[in-house]
Amino acid sequence: MQRLTLRFPLKSVSYFITSPFFSKPVFRFGTVAAVHQQESVDKDPVSLILARLFKDGFRYRRGFAKVIGQEPEFKTLVSGLGSSEIDGLMERLLDEDLEAAVDFFHLLKNEYGVKHSRVSYLIVAHVLASKQRRRALKCHLLEMVQQEGSGSAPLVCELLCNGFGERDSDHVVWDMLAFAYSRLEMVHDALFVVTKMKNLNLQASIMTLNSLLHNLRLTDIMWDVYHEIKASGIAPSDFTYAILIDGLCKQSLIEEAISLMQEVEGKESEPCIVRFNTLMSGFCKLGYVGMAKSFFCKMFKDGLLPDKYSYNILIDGLCRAGSMEEALEFTSDMEKQGLEPDKVTYNTLANGFRLLGMMTGAWIIIRLMLCKGLNPDDVTTSILFSGHCQTANVGEGLKLSEEKLLQHIQLGHFSYSMMFSSLCKSRHGDEALNLLSEMKNAGLQPDHLIYSILIHGLCEQGQFNKAVQVYKETCLKRITLSLSTHRLILLGLCKTESILEARSYFDSLIASDLIQDIFLFNVMIDRYSKLGNTREAVALYKLVLEKGISPSMVTFNSLIYGFCKIRKPFEAVKWLNNAVSHGLVPSVVTYTTLLNAFCEERNEQAMIELCREMKAMAIEPTHVTYTVDIKRLCRKGRFKESMHVLQDMVSKGLSPDEKAYNIIIYYLCKAQDIEKAIQLYNEMLLHNLQPNHVTYNILMGGLCVYRDLADADKLLSSLVETKIRLGKVAYMTLIKAHCIKGDVQKAIRLFHQMVEMGYEISIRDCSAVINRLCKRHLINDAKAFLRITLCYGISLDQQMCTVILDALYQIHDLNSVSQLLSLMVKCHILPG
Repeated sequence: MQRLTLRFPLKSVSYFITSPFFSKPVFRFGTVAAVHQQESVDKDPVSLILARLFKDGFRYRRGFAKVIGQEPEFKTLVSGLGSSEIDGLMERLLDEDLEAAVDFFHLLKNEYGVKHSRVSYLIVAHVLASKQRRRALKCHLLEMVQQEGSGSAPLVCELLCNGFGERDSDHVVWDMLAFAYSRLEMVHDALFVVTKMKNLNLQASIMTLNSLLHNLRLTDIMWDVYHEIKASGIAPSDFTYAILIDGLCKQSLIEEAISLMQEVEGKESEPCIVRFNTLMSGFCKLGYVGMAKSFFCKMFKDGLLPDKYSYNILIDGLCRAGSMEEALEFTSDMEKQGLEPDKVTYNTLANGFRLLGMMTGAWIIIRLMLCKGLNPDDVTTSILFSGHCQTANVGEGLKLSEEKLLQHIQLGHFSYSMMFSSLCKSRHGDEALNLLSEMKNAGLQPDHLIYSILIHGLCEQGQFNKAVQVYKETCLKRITLSLSTHRLILLGLCKTESILEARSYFDSLIASDLIQDIFLFNVMIDRYSKLGNTREAVALYKLVLEKGISPSMVTFNSLIYGFCKIRKPFEAVKWLNNAVSHGLVPSVVTYTTLLNAFCEERNEQAMIELCREMKAMAIEPTHVTYTVDIKRLCRKGRFKESMHVLQDMVSKGLSPDEKAYNIIIYYLCKAQDIEKAIQLYNEMLLHNLQPNHVTYNILMGGLCVYRDLADADKLLSSLVETKIRLGKVAYMTLIKAHCIKGDVQKAIRLFHQMVEMGYEISIRDCSAVINRLCKRHLINDAKAFLRITLCYGISLDQQMCTVILDALYQIHDLNSVSQLLSLMVKCHILPG
């Protein structure tokens, strides 16, 4: 029997037996205490375990560990062992029996929950390799690599190099280690192991290199691996070329994939169906179904008979292309070739009909599947359900679980999760909640995935209160949801509900110790800051520090915004300094917020200092920063300079938005320079920048106040002709202007036009018009307009009636006063 010698610095077993370090009480169990009572009085757990294991020369041999593991005192002894003591025991067992070492390893891991070191794992790996138990070795190393994690390859390789002597099993262990890293997609670690093997003159197997090639097939590095295979003298397998072809197809390198296929065929006498299937699959996924069909035909010419996979690949491609008739023809041909369509075939066809919105065709396929003796599965259910949801026939989708054709299906979590996903995507939140009740009635308990899908769906539909109710249900069931789900709920509550609702939910998360990072704190701090409640925002910031969580620049940006909002920019600057003291780098958002605050305070000196800081820190301004500067210049009437800022923005690749133009237009109108305002408006159109309702409100106000109303009417006409919707504010501005000018008929026509545009008319709008008519002593026109508003369903109010009554008293129209008072009594309005 080959002895495996360890070269890493482990203490010998005799050290553990005689070391005074272990001063545990004596454990007496079984016959050991009777035979070795005198010897074991002062012995430690390690010596007692060894004594028990070596009793009678391994009488139990195979399975001895299981027998010993049932002895009550054994677990107590094992609990006193450290990692190095276990490694020492493993080494001693290797001297006596290799299988015993493996059994003891699994006993400690499975029965007592011992987390073995990488040393113990590698000891067992060499045992399994020497016994040629490759399947067990693969599972064993996959478990070890999963435990070690990404980036662990250098440490493991160093241990293999320095801790184990040369032996026949070395090559197998190294190779399987590289395969394990590759299989778990730790590509950098796998490459490190393969490189180390090359330095040690150890050749990786084609299985390992193929696995690595598969992980790298979407990169250019795959060619390095392929050339390494060829240089090593290992013959590439059929799967090697299939992986290369698949990678080229996925990179949309169609010509290269075909060239490689032709190159391989030229070298080999026999064609390979795996390569054909891979190439066809790649073409179909890229939408080149015609090319896939041509290679399908070539298979016959080369003497290859397509298998079930070949047909299913082509049928799937045809279904995705919407060629259902041809897909059905290939299914029929498949049967003629003696290949029975399977569940994959029928599900593919059903999905093809679903994609076309032809659910009747999907049901026909399912019936055909049942006639063939194939029971629908979860995939079938999800296809049918999502299809009914997409066609807005949610009722049919919800009846699927009761459908007689599907009575053989045991609906599981997968089916239900697909149903919930389909309902949520089609914005049927209430139906999803009903399905949740149906699932519970069926005896299935929703898991965290289903609850997450439902909560996300409800939040996206704005039903945050219902999402919170579902969340409370998960709390009662002690189901842990992802942090992203909590974030979504809190964000939604902050946007749509009162701050009290959001804070209540936030406090429940704190009480449950679910807040581990700054993100959720940032959500609440931002909300309080935007409401101007800096006291609560600062209190939450202090709580962040108490919990040992590091604030981010987002945290400080929110606090800075909050103090700027309540017009305390110098307090905001203190928070900027606080952020710097935390080692954080202020962003352009930070400085832009402060610049805007000091602009509102007319503190130009502070703005200059902030701009210097930005420049010193190489922080590039955004279009928002430039917009703040434009506002500063316009307030001082420096319009030429503000135009230069616009040009500077364009030269730096920043496109000015509507807000920047609106600010200049507003201040130009305020300065009564309407001509330049209109020129700037035309410039917006030339730059393909669509003016918004604010732009038109500003222009309409400027034209009505400072120019002839004819220009305002002309602007309105041009907008109507180009089907641009004018805002309600602009309409009311023009209507009131015409009332002041005495053109009542024009005002009334515009009022009708505004109503036809679908704008909601308020009492305040009507009062504004009537008030202006009365001030112009146009009482009859005011009474006429009053009748119009009543026709539109606008109720009288005290303010409107008082304005008209005052006007009627001034012209001594007592008859009209009496009529209006009667009307007020009928409407239950008390005279003012």
